[in-house]
Amino acid sequence: MSKHYRIQEFAQRVGRSPQTIRRWEREGKLTPNRLPSGQRYFDEADVRSIVGGHPVEKKTVVYCRVSGAGQKNDLRSQVEAMEIYCRASGIAVDEWIQEVGGGMNFKRRHFLALVDRIQRGEIARLIVAHKDRLMRFGFDLLNHIAVLNGCEIEVVNQELLSPQQEMVEDLLAIVHTFSCRLYGMRKYRNQLCEDFGHDYKLPKTTPPCS
Repeated sequence: MSKHYRIQEFAQRVGRSPQTIRRWEREGKLTPNRLPSGQRYFDEADVRSIVGGHPVEKKTVVYCRVSGAGQKNDLRSQVEAMEIYCRASGIAVDEWIQEVGGGMNFKRRHFLALVDRIQRGEIARLIVAHKDRLMRFGFDLLNHIAVLNGCEIEVVNQELLSPQQEMVEDLLAIVHTFSCRLYGMRKYRNQLCEDFGHDYKLPKTTPPCS
């Protein structure tokens, strides 16, 4: 859900006084949104219309991902399932994005482009089958960034579209990463022992010389 601003908050967000915002409203330069109760509010689209000079056309995007090229059938099934979901929900999708890349890899080309577009306020709604289709870790951070920029991330939570094999591969990648770090610490420890001798007093967090 997009963040809502009252007049005082909106004025502070765009660097103007509340009196200026009210004057722009009277002059028709700015039209506030209204809650069912009638209360006025502004959102990030209004922020961009003031700061950027003109509103941005916002899109509804579906993002589908699998980890490897050998999962193309899984990717096809994921896309088909999301098409069925969007049709049943009456969702008009402007763009479909498909990508092959690990959930722990933040350098995915389409993923990074999508994050940039969210930050530019170009995406109104991003739909994914499951949180880990976007990223294995850090979803809450991305969702926070999306909300600040007027984008809603909708997670369908179709567990069947989150291959178990991918989780195993990601866990192995984590183990490998920490193994490399431990190996690096071991090399550092042994180098200290060679340079200063086995009687050298190592930091408390460093394992003793072998």
